[in-house]
Amino acid sequence: MPTRPAQSRVYCRRLAGLLVLDPNGDQVGRVHDVIVTLRLGHEPPRVLGLAVEVQRRSIFVPIGRVTGVESGAVVLSSARLSWRRFQQRPNETRVLGELLDRRATLLSSGTEVTVVDAAIEPIRGGDWVLDQVAVRKGRGRRGEVRTVAWDEVTGLSLAEGGQGAANLLAAFEKLRPADLATLLHDLSDKRRAEVAAALDDERLADVLEELPEDEQVELLGGLAEERAADVLEAMGPDDAADLLGELPAEDAERLLRLMEPNEAADVRRLLRYADDTAGGIMTSEPVVLAPNATVAEALARIREPELSPALAAQVYVVRPPYETPTGRYLGLAHFQRLLREPPSTLVGGVIDVDIASLRPETPLAEVTRHLASYNLVAAPVLDRGGRLVGVVTVDDVLDHTLPADWRERQLESDIDVSTTPGALPPPASGGEPGALGGVGASPPAAP
Repeated sequence: MPTRPAQSRVYCRRLAGLLVLDPNGDQVGRVHDVIVTLRLGHEPPRVLGLAVEVQRRSIFVPIGRVTGVESGAVVLSSARLSWRRFQQRPNETRVLGELLDRRATLLSSGTEVTVVDAAIEPIRGGDWVLDQVAVRKGRGRRGEVRTVAWDEVTGLSLAEGGQGAANLLAAFEKLRPADLATLLHDLSDKRRAEVAAALDDERLADVLEELPEDEQVELLGGLAEERAADVLEAMGPDDAADLLGELPAEDAERLLRLMEPNEAADVRRLLRYADDTAGGIMTSEPVVLAPNATVAEALARIREPELSPALAAQVYVVRPPYETPTGRYLGLAHFQRLLREPPSTLVGGVIDVDIASLRPETPLAEVTRHLASYNLVAAPVLDRGGRLVGVVTVDDVLDHTLPADWRERQLESDIDVSTTPGALPPPASGGEPGALGGVGASPPAAP
């Protein structure tokens, strides 16, 4: 495995107990464990997120919400989290609780060793992997400790045998969500349900967004209601609203009550609008900043890997509060303009105030003309009080202007995906690694 900068590597034992802070510096909880999913062969485990202890219970924080470690604390990109108690799934492994003290064998010498720590680091595309382990030779506490790559030891990876859904997912985990949706489309109902049950919430949410509506409803209906609510929270509010709109009213209301109140409130607002209006297709989670935020802060926000290219194209400047519906909307700043300004410049001084806004009730045809007229990939939606309530993106417009069955046509026209890795479409090329670094940059000492 190629060597990466040491400062991006984080040792899990040194994360344990660290404070977790939201973007405002308020305490969320403390790191309890690191959650990974094991893979076939010598592939390093993929990091799913952190188990965070909050008021004597553990919640799950996706690794994509972690922006870095500053002054001995884990800093999150958003305060919007699921506060439901974390429940470990069969395909998930706790690094501190289950990997440490495991016995393994060095491939080079056949020596038996004990795992005493593990290091995670970012890779391209915003993902994180557990790529190194610190091991101690012998069974005593005074044995030599050394750090080796994950593929230099055996006995820790996912077993090759059997037909568990984890094995199938391991073989296809590099697929884009749209390609994995194609794979699910071709599976039997039983196998599709097994794969959906094994996928983590974020990945399943991404895949659901790429499936036809009838298959979305079928997969969601096969999940336990609390799990279904978790998956809806992981979806974009506009996609979750579209999916809930396909369900019977009583089923949709029951799921909304199980969702976190803040997440459910966003979806409820979107459900009030007709499907063929700006309000019905907008997302309520754009990049929102205060006028005294700097260009450097704005660029850091649009680099977040979970943002779509359309949402990352511009930031929206408002008066407080800074979550939709916001305070008074002031204007937007295009990312090209941000790139031309000194990092210390305030975004309030570089905003474009000439772009006309949309109203939630604006018809879809007018929304399309608006984006085309101003050469925009996204446009703000304001209520009658001048508050930002959401943003319409060009991909949302395309999704609603294409024929209703365009996803089925696409899935049926895609080439067959063989179960052999060599026949898969090439994996997506991602962006730069994440920013979590500065903690445990050197191998750990023997405990």
